Amino acid sequence: MSEPQRKIIHVDCDCFYAAIEMRDDPALRPLPLAVGGRPESRGVIATCNYIARRYGVRSAMSSARALRLCPDLLILPPDMARYREASQQIMRIYERYTPLIEPLSLDEAYLDVSGQPHEQGSATRMAEAIRRQIREEVGITASAGIAPNKFLAKVASDWNKPDGQFLIRPQDVAGFVAALPVEKIHGVGRVTAQRLNELGIRRCGDMLAWELADLLRHFGRFGERLYELARGVDPRPVSTDRSRKSISVEETYAVDLPDAAACLSKLPELIDRLSARIARSGNPAFKGLSVKLKFDDFSQTTVEHTGGQLSPARFGELLRVGFERGRRPVRLVGVGVKLADEHDLPRQLRLFGRDGRPLPDLPAADAAAGEAEPPTRDAGPPPREG
Repeated sequence: MSEPQRKIIHVDCDCFYAAIEMRDDPALRPLPLAVGGRPESRGVIATCNYIARRYGVRSAMSSARALRLCPDLLILPPDMARYREASQQIMRIYERYTPLIEPLSLDEAYLDVSGQPHEQGSATRMAEAIRRQIREEVGITASAGIAPNKFLAKVASDWNKPDGQFLIRPQDVAGFVAALPVEKIHGVGRVTAQRLNELGIRRCGDMLAWELADLLRHFGRFGERLYELARGVDPRPVSTDRSRKSISVEETYAVDLPDAAACLSKLPELIDRLSARIARSGNPAFKGLSVKLKFDDFSQTTVEHTGGQLSPARFGELLRVGFERGRRPVRLVGVGVKLADEHDLPRQLRLFGRDGRPLPDLPAADAAAGEAEPPTRDAGPPPREG
């Protein structure tokens, strides 16, 4: 017996940080406005209003470049206390419609409204009601996507921005996904999109002719994800588990690091900072290491490897793999660990020994390099393109 069709809503507030600033100071509304870091400290834009976007300003762009594109751009520092307060208001609105809520950030969440009685059980009407209440009670606008799974709901929420929503019905999934550019797939950044294009894959429909084994050969484990998403398949449930998944530190450098050796020289300090952050978190067990590099053209890559010890040698291996992907000057280096799930704990080695000192390195081994291209995270709030 097949499972009932899920009804997933993805809600994404429009230019959230900038929207809060304009709500609290209406004089800002007609101005090109951004929230982010200062250009003299190599800050980046977290988000900007739609006036600024007409000039080409975008999230994750350097503040210096944003000002070149829009000399009149007003860049405000983030006020996270106000943003968190608004986020909590929005969360309370979500809770009126379902207990199955998966926050992705302060202003973005998945809601599973399957079987909910509100608005005669219509997910479309629930999305409309949620957006109306955010507008009336919080004073900002939000966009929403409604679809049978998380992948499609997220794509749909971006379809009619700002202050709109879009529905993908189950019977329309195949046709909608086939026409979807591969860049719309979550996790497909500039590098992966270029590799797909070189293989003649520009839209998801182009992937339907590819066997799973071929995609695995070209893209590793991510090939399986591509195979499923190209067919509109995403079985992931809306997860209400808000426990921390990872711990990381990173640094944006005032002067680009020219080569791998320069990047490697920064690792000891970063690893020390990571160790201290892990210790402050109670020395949780972990099951993987990661290194993130952002190059001078703002492309970025993350290399991951399974392992339960904080190994400088292993971090060095991952960094070298990551640098070879770009072979360009590097503006940001980050290191992190993926925390162990509860069912992983019995198999994990602890980070620290009885004396509180880090355990020794494991012998060097080949790094299992996997590419991921998440939203950029420089100093300040995570960039948003809501």
